[in-house]
Amino acid sequence: MAGGTISFFTDMLQGIAERGRSLVSGGRAEPRSAPALAALAEELLSGAGEATSVARAGDLLAAYAAAPLAVRRGFLALLASGFGPVEARIAHAIEAYAQAPGPRTAMALHLAAEPRRQDLFRKLNRAPGGTLALVRMREDVLAAMPEEPALADVDADFRHLFASWFNRGFLTLRRIDWTSPANVLEKIVAYEAVHRIENLEDLKGRLAPSDRRLYAFFHPALADEPLIFVEVALCREIPGAIGSILAAGRTPLPADAATTAAFYAISNCQTGLAGVTFGSFLIKQVVEELRRDLPSLRTFATLSPVPGFAAWLRGRIADGADPALTKEERAVLAERWREGFEADEDAREALREPLRAACATYLARVRGSSGKPLDPVARFHLGNGARLERVHAFADLSPRGLAQAAGTMVNYLYDLDSIERNHEAYAERGEVAVSGEVRRLAKPARLLDAHARREATQPPG
Repeated sequence: MAGGTISFFTDMLQGIAERGRSLVSGGRAEPRSAPALAALAEELLSGAGEATSVARAGDLLAAYAAAPLAVRRGFLALLASGFGPVEARIAHAIEAYAQAPGPRTAMALHLAAEPRRQDLFRKLNRAPGGTLALVRMREDVLAAMPEEPALADVDADFRHLFASWFNRGFLTLRRIDWTSPANVLEKIVAYEAVHRIENLEDLKGRLAPSDRRLYAFFHPALADEPLIFVEVALCREIPGAIGSILAAGRTPLPADAATTAAFYAISNCQTGLAGVTFGSFLIKQVVEELRRDLPSLRTFATLSPVPGFAAWLRGRIADGADPALTKEERAVLAERWREGFEADEDAREALREPLRAACATYLARVRGSSGKPLDPVARFHLGNGARLERVHAFADLSPRGLAQAAGTMVNYLYDLDSIERNHEAYAERGEVAVSGEVRRLAKPARLLDAHARREATQPPG
């Protein structure tokens, strides 16, 4: 029923657009410059008729998508400079509010201060395929922002609107399995961002066995485009290495024999939705789905990468006074942590505990300028209320795992009885929930804090 309803409205909008296009086209050439695109945007904002508005929106989106990168960036720059708030409207609304303060004039002031871009984006969103086209447009904004800081205002408008359009209430959770449509499976392969899917057999190994699950969030306006998905391994215990999970030819575990659900990969699929939060909702809803389907499950945990660990650790080795490492740990790491160490049994044995201790310190004690952990994966799970449970050396010996984290991975435990308490402590006070094992591995916070204060007071140079 839902799919048929969506199809009906899509067809209806397409029909409106086609009728409107016959009214406005008149043989007009497709816009091929940034000013021409901006002119079409002005026409769209000034038009009143629904049919012509939908048609113009479709024309603008099609022309933008077909334009070269330089033209698209030029148009985005014009959006930043010429489609902001109208100052005369703001001044008039401020004067009206000053003369008669109240809810009505306050709302009028709020509406007057809204950038014209937001109205433009709303009108573009009405075109068939408009939502996905705007997500792709924001990808261009994000890519250009380092060189064009003024685009931050355009990005703020996208984030404001997307936060409403992609509200949790609009999202649907779907389990993806080996029988799912081919176009959806192709996108899972393309979007997998943690552990690359090598071929169809690899994909089948993640979807078909009784002890594997994959869940994704979808939005009605994006049809079969997943927004984010999580891969789950059903196990008898919390896993300590990714190799056994991804191994080809392994013997699957009967689902009803599993007691642990391990989330081993979470992939955000749409770059244009960066900063729009669905991950926390995804984890919590998947936990509920699994508990309902498999009552034998008692433990919910991750097997997570630590993408910034290796780069951070190199800096600590170079700084002979940094208390994140002991003198002995620094010496072992400097001598043994080199290319090919993973194939040297003696090197691995010597490095195991120094790597575990350093990683525990990095995640549990080290903070960025925001007061939160440096590692983005840690911020995600700790912000959801998980607890940093275990640290595993040599858990991911793939080239990527070695480059990012010297092969180290960690478990975050989703203890259902303490999630809310952990979340509040992290959000309000920046407290990181850790197990006793991690607490013993990590260096005391007071040593790192004292070192940071000394560094801050050192004169430059």
